[in-house]
Amino acid sequence: MGIQEQLLAVTPIDGRYANRVESLSPIVSEYGLIQRRVAVEAAWLDVLGSGVLPDMDPLSDAARDQLKEVVTDFRVNDAIEVKDIEKTTNHDVKAVEMWLRQKLSGDPELEKYLEFIHFGCTSEDISNLAYAMMVRDAKKLVIEPGINNVLEDLGDKSLAFANLPMLAHTHGQPATPTTLGKEMAVFYERIDRSKGRLGSIAILGKFNGATGNYNSVSVAYPEVDWPAVSQRFVESLGFEFNTTTTQIEPHDWLVALCNELGLNNQIMTDLSRDMWTYISMGYFKQQVKAGEVGSSTMPHKVNPIDFENAESNFGSANAILGNLAAKLPISRLQRDLSDSSTQRTIGEAFGHTVVAHSSLKRGLKKVDPNKDKIAEDLDSQWAVLTEAVQTVMRRYGVEGAYGIIKNASRGQEMTEADYQNLVNCLDIPDEAKATLQSLRPSTYIGRAPEIAKR
Repeated sequence: MGIQEQLLAVTPIDGRYANRVESLSPIVSEYGLIQRRVAVEAAWLDVLGSGVLPDMDPLSDAARDQLKEVVTDFRVNDAIEVKDIEKTTNHDVKAVEMWLRQKLSGDPELEKYLEFIHFGCTSEDISNLAYAMMVRDAKKLVIEPGINNVLEDLGDKSLAFANLPMLAHTHGQPATPTTLGKEMAVFYERIDRSKGRLGSIAILGKFNGATGNYNSVSVAYPEVDWPAVSQRFVESLGFEFNTTTTQIEPHDWLVALCNELGLNNQIMTDLSRDMWTYISMGYFKQQVKAGEVGSSTMPHKVNPIDFENAESNFGSANAILGNLAAKLPISRLQRDLSDSSTQRTIGEAFGHTVVAHSSLKRGLKKVDPNKDKIAEDLDSQWAVLTEAVQTVMRRYGVEGAYGIIKNASRGQEMTEADYQNLVNCLDIPDEAKATLQSLRPSTYIGRAPEIAKR
């Protein structure tokens, strides 16, 4: 896309961020949808020409190869021809059928089968499988690799900083220490588990006519087991067969996918906000890029723009995914057309997700831990060790241990000397006291390193 087209684009996905979604464009664009509709129509004709119809000679291997070439050779100019036909039909799937008829006419063998293009189909038979292909391809080829890119960086940071002590913050207040690597591992595992659920969602397809009952084909060829033929066809495309539907496949699988992708996006939003906060606290330094400007008036600024951009695009993606999840399961009686219009926004949701993945990955690559600042904050918070003190006191039966330590520490500044004096006064065995006296905020990290490395 040229700069003029980008400047005139209605959405930033096709404008400002067009170069970031190049791998997605051929899949979820209208061209991608039309190409997959052609693929479904051609595959169905191939099935009918494989001996399913008792009064028709099966297609030769050469004819079937020609059908495959129509799909593999389909280009943008072909999609433009389909759109030209649609200007007359005002029906997108009918335009695909008519284009395929024109494409196959002239071949003596295939011409006998022209009337069997779109045979027994309703447009949703074609569209539901085309969208299934689109979503499957986008998920496998673009969305999951984007998730993996983020996981790769988080995994590296989990291992690299597994032993780097860091003050934790709960409710925004100093809390029991952790390690930087362990906190990265938390996000790694959350995102990875969600990715696993996303990958396990079965994609369903239907192919059963105008209201899901094989009405017309059962009249035309009552001797054919159409449910079995349709099931073999849908499964040959790699999808699970939905046996019982109205005119439409009810989209429940797609809703599950939208919800899980939305959750994955939310987890990454949580990560983006935490990284933004760590930067504002000085726990991470950002790499400075020559020529880059952080503020039009404040020359010193190095802003965490990648994490902000990721948060914004995850939000835009989830607004669309949420609408898809809310709308798609609902269709009046045997169908209304509102699901068709809503499904067209899937590409935009995926696009914002891809942009967010790239921003988050770029942000993670540009930060390094500020070990001096992390250590400084940690060493100033001796009060966090009081958790260990009251827990050890409980072990040795000191009554009211929590209250005693609370009164001595809550809301108060505590230095190393204050901490040592507190421990010295405890009525606990000497070895336990020695353990507490040797404790430091930087060593009070529990099993965080092994959790991070796991």
